[in-house]
Amino acid sequence: MAERSSVVSLRGVTRSFGATVALEGIDLDVRTGQMYGLIGPDGAGKTTALRLVCGLTRPDAGQVRVFGVDPWRTRRVATSAIGYLSQRFSLYGDLSIDENIAFFARLHGLRHFDAARDRLLALTGLLPFRTRRADRLSGGMKQKLALACTLVHEPELLVLDEPTTGVDPVARREFWKLLAEFLDQKLTILMATPYLDEAERCTRVALIGSGVVLADDEPMALQQATPGVVVEVVPAAPRRAFEVLGRRLGLDRVQLFGDRVHVRLDAEPADGVVAGWLADAGIRAASVRRIVPTLEDVFIAHLTAAETAGGGRTS
Repeated sequence: MAERSSVVSLRGVTRSFGATVALEGIDLDVRTGQMYGLIGPDGAGKTTALRLVCGLTRPDAGQVRVFGVDPWRTRRVATSAIGYLSQRFSLYGDLSIDENIAFFARLHGLRHFDAARDRLLALTGLLPFRTRRADRLSGGMKQKLALACTLVHEPELLVLDEPTTGVDPVARREFWKLLAEFLDQKLTILMATPYLDEAERCTRVALIGSGVVLADDEPMALQQATPGVVVEVVPAAPRRAFEVLGRRLGLDRVQLFGDRVHVRLDAEPADGVVAGWLADAGIRAASVRRIVPTLEDVFIAHLTAAETAGGGRTS
């Protein structure tokens, strides 16, 4: 791997599609060896940012640099240094695992790729199935094959657009094990995901909402810097408790996580206050305690602050 401090740099990047503003003046820096996550809901602008990095579209304003050059103008960077796994990466169902990887290797102009293919097959656990047709693979195996096809030309930057969407939990866990191994090999990874639990695995994350960067830091730093306090409540009736607390505080300050409710407050509440609110509605709270905010708590806090300040679009 080449030793560069900044692999990807976006400065003041704006991109619109007709009347729709996908990105609005964003700044990003991805450094060598990082796993950098773009975190946000559908429509936040994550895919547009990745397509700009890969040179598949150009910004309306601002500057995009990948390994120091404009990927739109210098296409060799996009084809040789970047491996891009899109949301709709297409495998050829009538080709075997081996044949699919060979096809993508030849697209990149590789003549001698057998060693790289065998290494990737061993790493992904696909070696025993190399002669199986792609249309006979499970969803998780297809995703591993797509990753192998993306990496066969040995890029320095791996770009992933929601790679685990629609994948079962076991396959999702195995996919993340693979990414951890690639990180150990000093591969730089830029990925978009709507899953905030995945964001906690990243070296650094950018929280994106409606095309703007709401926050950009290491996950733990974001959690520790969130204003106010987050209280976790374990109530006897979680759904009812969520509704009661939402009416009192506003739904943007209350999140339901299974049998638990997270409540975001401006300051530490007096003992028994939150339990008392629930008791007034006939709901018993088994536990009320202050916790470190989850990234979902952090994202909602930043989104609410941006909308209140008029700094973020709510469309």
